[in-house]
Amino acid sequence: MADVLHAIGEALATSGTMAWQIGWSLVLGFALSAVVQAVVARDAVSRLLGDDRPTTLARAAGLGAASSSCSYAAVALARSLFRKGASFTAAVVFEVASTNLVIELGIILALLLGWRFTLAEFVGGPIIIVLLAVLFRLVVRQRLIEQAREQADRGLAGAMEGHAAMDMSVGGDGGPLRRLVSRDGFTAVSHVFVMEWAAVLRDIVLGLLLAGAVSAWVPDSFWQKLFLTDHDVLATLWGPVVGPFIAVLSFVCSVGNVPLAGVLWNGGISFGGVISFLFADLIILPILLIYRKYYGTRMTLVLLGCFYTTMVVAGYLVETLFWVTGLRPQERDAHVAEHSLSWNYTTWLDIVFLAVAAVLVVRFVRTGGVPMLRMMGGGPAHDDDADQPEPSDVDESAGR
Repeated sequence: MADVLHAIGEALATSGTMAWQIGWSLVLGFALSAVVQAVVARDAVSRLLGDDRPTTLARAAGLGAASSSCSYAAVALARSLFRKGASFTAAVVFEVASTNLVIELGIILALLLGWRFTLAEFVGGPIIIVLLAVLFRLVVRQRLIEQAREQADRGLAGAMEGHAAMDMSVGGDGGPLRRLVSRDGFTAVSHVFVMEWAAVLRDIVLGLLLAGAVSAWVPDSFWQKLFLTDHDVLATLWGPVVGPFIAVLSFVCSVGNVPLAGVLWNGGISFGGVISFLFADLIILPILLIYRKYYGTRMTLVLLGCFYTTMVVAGYLVETLFWVTGLRPQERDAHVAEHSLSWNYTTWLDIVFLAVAAVLVVRFVRTGGVPMLRMMGGGPAHDDDADQPEPSDVDESAGR
């Protein structure tokens, strides 16, 4: 029993240390995302994504990168955009960017694995987007898209459909900055911030606990055998193939899979394998079931095949590019097993950004945001365009 308790304590200590290391970056990332979403209306996003031309897909990637980093919310929002007129390809590109090209993900990668992994993520993201656009042109027929749209229009609500349906951007006269610094803007930012956290908190906690358990309990010898570390060429070829499979089985998505990626890197998976693992958060089993409910079985299989293919190819391309340029990291020193805390810049940043988070949470509660959390799980049953509380209305009712 003492050994069991020690093992559990070791895993929890590792998880807690990782949470302390990345806490401030999560608050910063979600706050910046909330600022963007507070001034950009989702209907305007839909109107900008009506076709699959390169310029439109680039726009979809940029808008996605400024949006949510929760995979479940991104999938639900992509369906909402698709129903409102966005092309299927543009909606999927938006989905990819909103989970893999967001600022908080880049910061956490830099903190836990190093800046080269952040660079690789932002190099691999556009590669996957280009490959997806080409594959969709080759294998996705218009009839299949029409069938998927019919399925999407049936209004089957997913786990994050309520969140996707809520547009909390601030309207009215004036430019984005003027709207942002208004009271309504402050309210909108606080609402988006808290609801983004509510959407992704489960994945972050699960990812940290899983990474802590794996780091503490799984011996290095297991990973070395799984990743073929005794054979350099085979390990390089095998990494991007097996990386997505581990992601699918881990059930962890969004920024929650970064700590586990650090464990895999320390365990011996190839550089390209880490990249393909990180991108595979959009094909974990729960999300595949959501695709089936949203778009039908045939489109789900197409998405699975296209996503997996592009993730593997992107892993190979990123590995090759970084090897040629001399940027491929050699040291396997991801910060996933440190148990000591000290008064360094991380501690001070955590304190500052926890204070920022507290201010936003208080604003959220005081302006009637709590009832909106209940809408996130189900949302409108049949119409994503159903009326939702506007930040200004909530602000007035709370007496500001």
